[in-house]
Amino acid sequence: MIDFEIPAETKAIRAKVREFVQQVCIPAEATCTAENFDSVLVQLREQARGQGLWCPFIPEAHGGMGLKPLANALVQMELGESFLGALSLNTQGPDDATMLTLLEHGTELQKEKFLAPLLEGEKRICYSMTEKAAGADATGMQTTAVLDGDNWVLNGEKWFSSSASVADIAVVMAKTDPDAPRHEQYSTFIVELPNPGYQIVRNIETMQPHSDLGLKLGGSHSEIKIENLVVPRENLLGGQGQGFNMGQHRLAYGRLRHGMHNVAIAQRALDLAAGHVVERETFGKRLADRQGVRWMLADCAAEIYKARLMLLHIAYKAERGEDLRQENGIAKVFLAHMVHQVVDTALQLHGALGYSHDTPLARWYVGIRSQRLVDGPDEVHRWRTGANVIKAFEKYGTTASACGGELL
Repeated sequence: MIDFEIPAETKAIRAKVREFVQQVCIPAEATCTAENFDSVLVQLREQARGQGLWCPFIPEAHGGMGLKPLANALVQMELGESFLGALSLNTQGPDDATMLTLLEHGTELQKEKFLAPLLEGEKRICYSMTEKAAGADATGMQTTAVLDGDNWVLNGEKWFSSSASVADIAVVMAKTDPDAPRHEQYSTFIVELPNPGYQIVRNIETMQPHSDLGLKLGGSHSEIKIENLVVPRENLLGGQGQGFNMGQHRLAYGRLRHGMHNVAIAQRALDLAAGHVVERETFGKRLADRQGVRWMLADCAAEIYKARLMLLHIAYKAERGEDLRQENGIAKVFLAHMVHQVVDTALQLHGALGYSHDTPLARWYVGIRSQRLVDGPDEVHRWRTGANVIKAFEKYGTTASACGGELL
């Protein structure tokens, strides 16, 4: 028997978070500006903490809610419906995944000095790995770190460091062991900001134009110049040569979080579409009663359904400590396309209203295009997924194990 029943305690937590998002965060969006953002966030966080809603997946011993993968997935699928949701509970990206890295790999000193203020919501952190020269191939990074006495000295450049412009701390990956095996050449360093050796050259303009509020939210992607950046030896995170492995672990959660929030955005977009078509009449008939419109809504419902099942299955495997890399790669690509399809359909059903900024659909539309690029482009994930399909066939004579085969 396959049991899809969600534990009562988990249902209660999801309901509590949903109420907070719908009754507190979404209404706050209407009045939130760059000028009052700090005060709005303080108020939201006070309300969240007052309800016991804080750092969902962080263990209770460190001040979090201690949610397991399933409960966290359900909570994140609610938080993503508002751009203030994750921030209100201090579970926003890119901070969340880096908190996990510090929690798992940081020394006691590093946890006290860097992790504690992050968990309290007093500071923010960015992750500087990507470089122009490397792109999706993280092992092509050229930034170097050389040990000089009690300090490491870093030189190079970073590209698309998300939220660097609002960060108080940066985690920087650099090459420390050029003669080691390819995946053991890199190490990770904790850098306190501002620092003259870590210079933000610019916030890169993208399809989604910068806004004053967006920058406050951490919606920037920065080009960084690293020049003679001095980092104390004790700020090496996780051990020399472990940067790549830690980075992949961190990105794995980031991909899932993006997917969870994509489901939330898609759900809100479909809700907006349904609300519009039941009110809108053309030629004496509701849009909701037209066959073509119902087909469009049905396709969106099917995509969201598949997306939820993917995430629930991955959460199930995570709770059992099973290898979920294949499913994670498949879901990452699918969820990025799913949210685009649903938002695009919702925008189409709104007509010119959807294309305007009187609804959030146009803003979502340009923003979600990045989902097919961040944390690894579609093509890299599909290449790896396809390679695993071949491996499964060669090993077992069937590809089932690479296609969620244990579900059969």
